[in-house]
Amino acid sequence: MEKILEVKNLVTGYKTNGAVVKAVDGISFDIRKGETVCIVGESGSGKSVTSMSIIRLVEFENGQIMDGEILFNQENLINKDNDEMRKIRGSQISMIFQEPLTALNPVFTIGKQIVEAIMFHKKITKKEAYLQAEALIKLVGISDSKTRIKQYPHELSGGMRQRVMIAIALASEPELLIADEPTTALDVTIEAQILDLLRELKRERNMSIMLITHDIGVAAEMADRVVIMYAGKIMEISSAEEIFNEPLHPYSKGLLESVPKMKGERGVELKSITGSIPSLTQIPNGCRFSPRCPYATKVCYESEPDLEIKEGRQVACWLSDQLNSAYSNRSIEWESVK
Repeated sequence: MEKILEVKNLVTGYKTNGAVVKAVDGISFDIRKGETVCIVGESGSGKSVTSMSIIRLVEFENGQIMDGEILFNQENLINKDNDEMRKIRGSQISMIFQEPLTALNPVFTIGKQIVEAIMFHKKITKKEAYLQAEALIKLVGISDSKTRIKQYPHELSGGMRQRVMIAIALASEPELLIADEPTTALDVTIEAQILDLLRELKRERNMSIMLITHDIGVAAEMADRVVIMYAGKIMEISSAEEIFNEPLHPYSKGLLESVPKMKGERGVELKSITGSIPSLTQIPNGCRFSPRCPYATKVCYESEPDLEIKEGRQVACWLSDQLNSAYSNRSIEWESVK
């Protein structure tokens, strides 16, 4: 399958107290045409920094891409100047941001904001743009489009605002849609509707989706492949079914075991990963997960493993071969997570 995006050895840093810390440290992955790839990990793993690096917005947040390549349709985005990136950003690659209320302009109607996105990338009249805006509002499941198009962001519910963000992202018919925690702060019913909408749009448009989430259940619902990130590094890349049925990395296993089970004995304490993700200024030696890993041995504390290919999957763990057989007996099944 054709690769639409290839991230190769990406390093992104931020200046802090006169030093540069690496929020993303040498990661590599790809996204194929028509595929949904979920980037999963706790807060501070580098998920959002990865997405902002891809669309080259990290430079506006005191960050810098220090090394690596970001190939979109075989062209390196790192070599593009700001004018070239503005043409790509929002047209070929669109992004749905985490907080729609802050991403939308409060002083303009949603119609004006959608129209602006359409006219920036298409040479059409304002009247034609408004007709397209109404069609987009209907497409994302908002009824009474003629009324809604005249309303301001504060007049809409959280779910509707997120749908407006999706409409703006789709205005230029992008090849790649990046969604950064698109269901944050939404109730479970609205969350399910938004995820169903993204699935339907992907199917209709053969669009690629990069979905960022800390929710392993969302990844189970949406992903073709899953990228597990921790402290700026990739721990594992596998197909959704493989990673949920037989994770190769202890961190992947820990995330799965933290999911509440629909079936099982009541009153059993939920499992959790002990400790917390390290500060970027205090990255431990060896494997970054070793201080929290129940399986860590001497080599884990002394040397950092590379991301290696094992039977078509990728994992960065010294012990994955030994632990693999133990994981196969775990009680969490893929269907129970979805």
